[in-house]
Amino acid sequence: MKSSFPFLSAFSLLWCFSLSLLLFVSAAPANAQTLDLARIQRSTVFIMQARGTSDNLIVTCVSSGTLVSRDGLILTNAHSTVTGRNCPGDILIVALSVRLDEPPVPRFRAEIVQADIGLDLALLRITRQNDGRLLDRASLFLPFVELGDSEAVRLDDTLVIVGYPGIADDPVAVERGTVSGFTAEPSGGDKSWIKTSASIRGTMSGGGAYNSAGQLVGIPTTAPVTPISPEANCIVLQDTNGDGLVSASDQCVPIGSFINSLRPSSFAQVLLRSASLDLRIRFITDSVRPPITSALPSFSRLFFSPAVNEAGMPTTVISSLPTGSTSLYLFFNYENMTQETVYELRVSKDGIPNPNFSLSPVRWSGGQRGVWYVGSSAQPYPNGLYDFTLFIDGVAAATARLRVGGGTEPTPSFSDLVFGILDLRGSVLGNGYVLGTGNIASARFIYRNLVNGTPWTAIWYFEGAEFFRLPEGTTWNDGTNGAKTISVQEPNGLLPGSYRLELYIQGRLSATSDFTLSGAQDGAFTRIFQDAYFALADNAESARVAPPLRQFSAGINSIYAVFDWRQIAIGTPWTVVWSVDNDVFFRQTIPWSAPSNGTKFLIQLISETGIPDGTYRMDMYIGPVQFVSTEARVGIGQRPIDRFARASGIEMRGQIRDADTGLGIPSAAFFLVSEQFSAADFLRDLDMQQVYAMSITDVMGSFSIDRPLQPAVPYSVVVLAAGYLPVTADNVTVLPSDSPIEVTIYLQRDAG
Repeated sequence: MKSSFPFLSAFSLLWCFSLSLLLFVSAAPANAQTLDLARIQRSTVFIMQARGTSDNLIVTCVSSGTLVSRDGLILTNAHSTVTGRNCPGDILIVALSVRLDEPPVPRFRAEIVQADIGLDLALLRITRQNDGRLLDRASLFLPFVELGDSEAVRLDDTLVIVGYPGIADDPVAVERGTVSGFTAEPSGGDKSWIKTSASIRGTMSGGGAYNSAGQLVGIPTTAPVTPISPEANCIVLQDTNGDGLVSASDQCVPIGSFINSLRPSSFAQVLLRSASLDLRIRFITDSVRPPITSALPSFSRLFFSPAVNEAGMPTTVISSLPTGSTSLYLFFNYENMTQETVYELRVSKDGIPNPNFSLSPVRWSGGQRGVWYVGSSAQPYPNGLYDFTLFIDGVAAATARLRVGGGTEPTPSFSDLVFGILDLRGSVLGNGYVLGTGNIASARFIYRNLVNGTPWTAIWYFEGAEFFRLPEGTTWNDGTNGAKTISVQEPNGLLPGSYRLELYIQGRLSATSDFTLSGAQDGAFTRIFQDAYFALADNAESARVAPPLRQFSAGINSIYAVFDWRQIAIGTPWTVVWSVDNDVFFRQTIPWSAPSNGTKFLIQLISETGIPDGTYRMDMYIGPVQFVSTEARVGIGQRPIDRFARASGIEMRGQIRDADTGLGIPSAAFFLVSEQFSAADFLRDLDMQQVYAMSITDVMGSFSIDRPLQPAVPYSVVVLAAGYLPVTADNVTVLPSDSPIEVTIYLQRDAG
């Protein structure tokens, strides 16, 4: 709905303003799903990581970012903000666009409040002015965007990508494209990455990708390879060696290559939730230092599978794919990887690069050693000869080839490997992927199209080393189709750790899967984590002897989770999940680094402002299998207000113009004052705590309120601009049918 306010006098303007808002109730509402591009651009920031010297700041990394709260939370990439090998700075400078057609201006300093290195996402909070002065978070009224449902993104959806295309010398840029596919990884399943046809420059990494409703659904992400790589892409900005010249001998800032991959915004929800609740998780128990290796990262044993099971393992191994297939996964072993390693997948079809199935350079999100996959599902693979090449830090590391085309042939195959222990009838029991330590481990698999007399073999591995295989010359004699169980036995006991089984038909790998041995057998199942509970204590030493509690008083700042563990090999991946009232605010998968057996492992839940009331739960997993779930209540045991509900209400935007010229007034301030205060109260006290929402006009005089108005709430309005008379109004109310409200306000110049 639109309205305008011809200037009559201060009194008549206020009357017209109030009357116009009241008239909105009878008008037809406008479409609330329009893309407010100017607002998105104003919410996009440029981030410079820097390190201080005696008399200067040296920029070490740059990226884009997005404001996701009005009090200064910024979502961006971790690789360009968290201190590391390629980005060694420890100061974060935030620049914003004062005018959308000009380069950003450094305004603030920020700190990292949450980061997930594996997902390459970080959440920053603005804490200081750029000159170092502390800021009151409540005084910030910054434009921000809303996170959308990235799970709802579909092929061919239109996306708008916003970020900064240069090294702080260009205005914010907008690129448009469509969703061209999805890439799967163990880090996030079939939608670990959203692929786009948009041409996104490297410095736009960390920015935002938006759906048609203007909601953030993806974060453009690429990690520049190390400067020593032959394909490094970096720019020298400053004289870093003190020789008075800016030259190739100075440190360069990595900017990366073009991006075609977006991290889904759903991955950032956990970071936002913990930051909103001011909650942190700290692991306290001492770790065992892993052996130091100088070996280089590597990939090996590349093969393909048409599907992935719940444990992230291949269902079967294939050498070709029939026409019409829509699902394919490339599996490979990895060794000596780190969180700072950059990997990339380049796919070509009949010798022509295919970006839809490729993955631009990104940070490694797995562990140091194991098996990984990258692929896609629900996306057609056209017929042709495909080459898949993996890169590590910009250098080709391994390649594999697969042909797509032809019909499905009834070839002999093994599939669907699961592991467990045998009962008296010979059935495999257990959860399928994690076994308790003992003398024997069994595997069950499906076989199809086998012919008796066909050579086959099974090879068992422990921690990457072969320890048993079937005798040479073993032939098949179990018929054409069915299920078979095989076992491996060690009289002295199988050690805890990572195991693998490979099944071959006539020398060709047909099925393989990893499984884990941990804990003690308890019937058909295994006990690994035991006696988990919550405790209250002043320090870690006291927490180990504190009694278990299931109820805590409101306002406490710390809770300890305590548990015992049995027979976990160092390096075994395990997952910890914390939630409050069933909303997850922490999830992390890490290699086990404590001793193999022990008691009183400590994890601490911390909040400097007081742990909010609610029911808290800690769950622990190895692979897909849950082993612990324990919960306790804080305060009333339920959050009194859903702090994660999407903002709802009535949108408000408009333009502030000069009453004489009709031109927009830049840098004018539009304030909505909370219902407890009047416009006069605000002008007298100038207390930002009284402000419900505010906006500063852009170069065209346009503004957009960053919080929705609530129906029937009596707000006060204050409009201020340098050189103009102020405008105020009290008791301004709106109705649900008004959204969005579009207003034009005319200001009279101050003759005095």
